[in-house]
Amino acid sequence: MRVDGRSAVAAFLVGVVALVSAQTTTAALTPVEAKDHVGESATVCGKIVSTRYASSSRGQPTFLNFGRPYPNHVFTVVIWGTDRQKFDRPEVKYQGKEACARGKIAIFRGTAEIIATSPSQLTLQHP
Repeated sequence: MRVDGRSAVAAFLVGVVALVSAQTTTAALTPVEAKDHVGESATVCGKIVSTRYASSSRGQPTFLNFGRPYPNHVFTVVIWGTDRQKFDRPEVKYQGKEACARGKIAIFRGTAEIIATSPSQLTLQHP
């Protein structure tokens, strides 16, 4: 079987598109669904029910917990202290709000999370 250059390039491009599609979720996920999409870039939407700025902890993280309050939260957005000034007091701004977070989903201590480095990753649903 002989394959010309154009066929090989086309087959390669189809493979790349399939791989990218498999790793990127296009529909918004619920906070509970996020744990099933670890390693994917996705949008997770829900209510931020508890927040905390851990100013005395290493890295000074801010936690935005979705679904249920900490320690029973099902999904978290983490904003590290180095990025915090970009968000304008996120523990106040997002508390009790419906929001969507975009980014790569990871797991930390059994809970799905997205690390937000830019305010463009967070969108209020009903500002």
